[in-house]
Amino acid sequence: MQKRMFKMAVMSAVGTILLTAAPAGVETTQLQPFTNIAEIPVGSDLSSIRFEGIKAVKVATTRTSITDQRYCEGGYREPGGSMYCPSVQDGSAMPAYRITYSYNGPPLGSDEYGNAHFTFSVIVRPIGLSPTVLQMMSARKMNRAAAAEDFKVATSPGFVPRVVIDQANSVFCDGSYIDGLWTHTDRNCEDKVTLKTVATPSDYITVRVDPAASTANLSSASGSTAN
Repeated sequence: MQKRMFKMAVMSAVGTILLTAAPAGVETTQLQPFTNIAEIPVGSDLSSIRFEGIKAVKVATTRTSITDQRYCEGGYREPGGSMYCPSVQDGSAMPAYRITYSYNGPPLGSDEYGNAHFTFSVIVRPIGLSPTVLQMMSARKMNRAAAAEDFKVATSPGFVPRVVIDQANSVFCDGSYIDGLWTHTDRNCEDKVTLKTVATPSDYITVRVDPAASTANLSSASGSTAN
């Protein structure tokens, strides 16, 4: 009787493994949540950037996608969803801090009230925060002016890659429109269009926020290495 029960238990366990693992395609992606960077529209008043608050959070560093396209596309989709159809799960949560700033920027065209006051947030690592800020957070008595000194804010114009015509390495044949069609003056001439990628100004300004303590430690380490 015990052998029979053991055999049934093994079959049940194997069946569960096959059922959940066999049909699924699993792909895990490494996330980069600690960018310390945000973007605000060009035309924003950079002098209006103000520290608003800091909050302890947890951020995912991995994202796992589980899919079985054959099951989902084969007409077996269940009304309430299926464990085999695409699902995304975030994992490997790590402690972090969300730093929020406010600023004055161009009003949105869709905002009938013309609101020009906005906020942005960045995610930073716990390392580098001063004991003063950590103590204020622990006591829940945040002095925004004092906390703001714990972070260094830097702004820079943003650039985006764009594909344009390389005029210097392109050939455009002379011609004219005849009966609505562009006709080359020299029929032996052939147009040659060469493209290149250039960095052009973005519609956004890049804002980088770093803990001042981390920046100071990095500078000190660089100085020590140089010496």
